[in-house]
Amino acid sequence: MAEELLKENAAKISGHLTWSLLAVAFLASFGSSMLYGFNLAVVNSPAEYIKAFYNETLTERHHWIPDEHFLTILYSLTVSIFAIGGMTGALLVGKLVTKYGRKGTLVRSTVLVFIGGSLMGFSRWFRNPFMVIAGRYITGVHSGISLSVVPMYLGEIAPKNLRGFLGLVPSIHICLGVFSAQVLGLSELLGKEEHWPLLLSLVLFPTLVQLMLLPWFPESPRYLLIEKGNVHATVSALKCFRKKGNIQAEVEEMQEEQRSLSSIKTLSVRRLLMDRSVRWQVLTIVVVNIGMQLSGIDAIWFYTNEIFKNAGIPEPHIQYTTVGTGAVEVLAGMLGCFTIERVGRRPLIIGGFLFMGLCCAGITVSVLLQAQFPFMSYISVGCVVGIIAGFCIGPAGVPFLITAELFKQSHRPSAYTVAGCLNWLSNFTIGFVFPFLEDATGPYCYLIFCAICWGVAAYTIWVIPETKNKTFLEISQMFAAKSSVQKEEPTPNSHLKLALMNGYGSLRLHDEK
Repeated sequence: MAEELLKENAAKISGHLTWSLLAVAFLASFGSSMLYGFNLAVVNSPAEYIKAFYNETLTERHHWIPDEHFLTILYSLTVSIFAIGGMTGALLVGKLVTKYGRKGTLVRSTVLVFIGGSLMGFSRWFRNPFMVIAGRYITGVHSGISLSVVPMYLGEIAPKNLRGFLGLVPSIHICLGVFSAQVLGLSELLGKEEHWPLLLSLVLFPTLVQLMLLPWFPESPRYLLIEKGNVHATVSALKCFRKKGNIQAEVEEMQEEQRSLSSIKTLSVRRLLMDRSVRWQVLTIVVVNIGMQLSGIDAIWFYTNEIFKNAGIPEPHIQYTTVGTGAVEVLAGMLGCFTIERVGRRPLIIGGFLFMGLCCAGITVSVLLQAQFPFMSYISVGCVVGIIAGFCIGPAGVPFLITAELFKQSHRPSAYTVAGCLNWLSNFTIGFVFPFLEDATGPYCYLIFCAICWGVAAYTIWVIPETKNKTFLEISQMFAAKSSVQKEEPTPNSHLKLALMNGYGSLRLHDEK
């Protein structure tokens, strides 16, 4: 009987896309996820100007002329230090979201962008190259926090039938951030030597918009009820986000999840890793997050111009070709966002990684043959565009979404900490190692990316279930069977109901007869 009641309530937990849900998804992503994409690509266009700045200032300050190898290492550090900052931010996620909430963490973390953006913006004026590196690190900390908190927040405020759509809104903004950096980096705009500090500091403006508007919206209802026990604030938040739908059924589902937890307190990372009941969920986020970064996409984003140059694209045309790839990734991201609730999570991950692997193999073949067949340079460019499109359709956003879906409230912050650390560590590895890997192996390095992409696709086929249109508790029970853990059943004669009084909620216990 209790299980039937759960299923009956689960069926009621659906909702319409309200302006408040759409506004929160836009604001949270615009001031956070878009900055992540922007910072990934912004150092690509002014690379030579940044190296020249390092050369000039080191000569002025230390009367020493660095060689090309040292400048390459320093520039690689500038690129990859963003990921080190991101890993630092990911380590802080669990404590921050538990103490300040999901929205509260996003709002408070904006101070990091103002500090980092100012350091980069004034670096040329102060003739200090280490201000660029420090600014990249600090903005990386912000991205490390927000890249986990935004999908967590959106996943918790969304009704289950819209969780996929809203969960991929951040990935569209990541693509928009990359595209914005590519467009603004054109030589006709801010891609001039005197403008590169301004280009790096533009991250301040989206964050300012977020800081002005996001505080007016409610905190995550799941956080307010399950972790804070504030029913009044929970019902108010749901009324703001839903307008229509069965709020009572949704609160009951949260309460059932609350009762299934052995402790309301957030589990530590150590306890998460030792918990047998979630071992398949933990393994899944390890595989998809490492695979997401080691798929080669970061090498494409960080070193697009260099890749196109090696492919034989004429120097004056490279920047426009790069902008074209940015437009493709925005369209691919939108395609994934608007189809995920129809096709599900698994097809987007599987199809995306399989197509990326095929394109990685295509780059290797086309580069090896372009000396004999000049048209192969165009095949190489097409494969680069294919990798980006395949990534943005699914692998760009679905890993963050399913990290929220696979875990219950007590496990979710630590799960995002683990996923974020692995994600950023892999990001750093690719950003720093790729130039040297490419020098050592040439085009064969893309075969490594190919093997990783196909490996993740195979894992998804065999292990990851479809989570579309399921509650967090239902998803947890699906994985319980894999882990040989007994399903968590509600107590047969005890079912929590929500009584509405004067527009607010108060809890009472209702016994099923």
